[in-house]
Amino acid sequence: MGNKPEFGFGLHLMMDGYGCDRALLNDINYIYDFLSSYPAEMAMTKIMPPYVFRYDARKPEDSGISGFVLIAESHISIHTFPEKDYLSLDIFSCKPFDVDRAVAAVTRYFRIQRKELNVVNRGQEFPNNIRQSSRIVQMDRLRHHF
Repeated sequence: MGNKPEFGFGLHLMMDGYGCDRALLNDINYIYDFLSSYPAEMAMTKIMPPYVFRYDARKPEDSGISGFVLIAESHISIHTFPEKDYLSLDIFSCKPFDVDRAVAAVTRYFRIQRKELNVVNRGQEFPNNIRQSSRIVQMDRLRHHF
C-alpha cells in the first residue's frame, strides 16, 4: 500500500450477518479465539487479550455473546444473537485494510448466509502529517482570504 493521504483517520467496517452458524455464535471460546487470532491475519497489532462475555437476557432471543479486542490501530468488536442466527461486527482501523478480504474472512468464520455492509471513512479532517497538513490548511486559508 502507498502512503496514507494527508487527511483521514481510517476505515470503519460495520457488518451485519444473517443466517450464521448458531453453534459458532454461541461458542464463547470460538469468539475469543477469533478475536485473539484475527488481528494478526489483518496485519494489525493486538494490544490486549480479548474481553468476551455471555449475556443472558430475560428473553432468550436477546441473549448472546459480546467481545472486544483493542488493536494498536483501533478495535474489533462483535455481538452475537444465536437464537436469531445474527451477528454484528465492527472493525475500525487507522491503518488501511482490505475490506473485501475482511468481509470474506468473517463470512467464512461464522458461515454467514446474508450480510449488510457499511463502510465509513472516519475523521476525514484528521491530519496524518502535522507539518504538511498545517501547510495545506495555511495555503487554503490564504486562498480564501483574498
